[in-house]
Amino acid sequence: MQTPEPLGGTRPTSRDVARTAGVSQATVSLVLGDKWRGRVSERTAESVREAARSLGYRPNLAARNLRLGRTRTALLVVPALTNEFFAHVYTGAAAAAAAHGFGVVLYPSPEGLGPARDPFASAQAALDGVLASSMATDALEAFRGTDLPLVMLDSDPAAPGAAAHVNLDVAEGMRRVTGHLLGLGHRRFLHLASAAPSWTFDVRAATLAHALSGAEVRTVHSPLNIADAWEAAGPALAAPGPRPTAVICDDDILAVGVCKAARRLGLRVPEDLSVTGFDDMALATAVEPELTTVRLPAEEFGRRGMEALLAVLAGEPPRPVSLPVELVPRGSSGPAPAS
Repeated sequence: MQTPEPLGGTRPTSRDVARTAGVSQATVSLVLGDKWRGRVSERTAESVREAARSLGYRPNLAARNLRLGRTRTALLVVPALTNEFFAHVYTGAAAAAAAHGFGVVLYPSPEGLGPARDPFASAQAALDGVLASSMATDALEAFRGTDLPLVMLDSDPAAPGAAAHVNLDVAEGMRRVTGHLLGLGHRRFLHLASAAPSWTFDVRAATLAHALSGAEVRTVHSPLNIADAWEAAGPALAAPGPRPTAVICDDDILAVGVCKAARRLGLRVPEDLSVTGFDDMALATAVEPELTTVRLPAEEFGRRGMEALLAVLAGEPPRPVSLPVELVPRGSSGPAPAS
């Protein structure tokens, strides 16, 4: 068998193997894909294998997987990489994926929070499924009309378009925060709410409003960063009239901004003002006093989300998941000050 050099000294292709063995590319695909029995002779199969060995040919597994539609790769879409919570979600998702021979491609929305651009405009076939964290289903318009299964995290379980939903029980978390503060005698509240449009923040707001229906509550919105939270909380705390005795924040980041604003106004936490957060990431214990907050199991959240996607890919019926959360009382909350 004559062994020609691949054209231009490039990596040998299946066309080179076919030319060397004197067969068609289809025959090469059958033999090297181990689907030749009953379709080509043993002699022809051995000829193809020998040509591949002599040329040093290695199948392009990526291209082969694209054709088969099984790349064992999932896309995880997150709002931002600057938030520690999503780093833990990724860690949990990647661990669950690796246990099943899958990889995870991480894609942060370019806008931080909001619609994500199509990260694979012409390569959707390179994915087996999509896991979308903390954003509405319509943020993934790029994947509508495809057969890619979508698992949503922290989103409305009644919303259409997802093969499965995995949520955190944020409503129970807010009930525990409000119950904790009411038990400490607080009756005047400021809710520093996230300005990001998201189902999870809508649930927190609705739960808080219901739990504090007999109390005085003012709501101020802020982007999810310390500087903006500081600027939003300052005027609210310094406004004329009775000052709130407790501030309930949608996120630990916002709570740190409130603590800075309180300090600037000469208010002591928690003697003059109690402050609570949500998430319980490292920031919660990096400040003094440490934050009373709601602990969200971020790694388990990512793991359960990936397991849900793997179950969908295996053809198993999806089951809604709602993970429990935990109130962690710390030094930033205390009894309401005497009027």
